Formats: sequence, structure tokens, C-alpha cells
Amino acid sequence: MANHKSAIKRIRANEKKRIANRYYAKTMRHMLRDFRALTDKSEAEKLLPKLVSNIDRLAKRTVIHKNKAANLKSKCMHKVATL
Repeated sequence: MANHKSAIKRIRANEKKRIANRYYAKTMRHMLRDFRALTDKSEAEKLLPKLVSNIDRLAKRTVIHKNKAANLKSKCMHKVATL
């Protein structure tokens, strides 16, 4: 257990951030799942900017790695192109 007051506070803050990051990552995964299930090109093109924005936001906050974000965006763009 932590001995310093600041370390105890840091543990509390880290736990709050971890739960928030889990929520944001899960939301992004749900968006990806819904996007991958699409078969209509116009609908996919409409959803793509929201998805890319969400992925970029998570990469900026380092919830996901920037390379993972780039890979996800690339795959999404490729899916829209092949529809």
C-alpha cells in the first residue's frame, strides 16, 4: 500500500482514468463493429468521418497507440473503397 498522501491520490486518479479510458475504448470498438457490419456504401461513407474522429481522439489521449489508430483508419478506408 502507498505510504505518501500524493501516492494515494495518484492511485485514486489512475483508477478513475482507467475506467474512463475503458469506456471510450469500448465505445470505439462498438462503432467499429457496427461499421464493419455495413454493406451499403453511402451509409458507410456517412459513418466513416465520425469513426475516424473517434479513433483520432483516442490516439491523441493515448488510450490506443497511434499506430493502431492508423491501422484501424486504413482498414476502414479500404472497406469503404471496396464496397
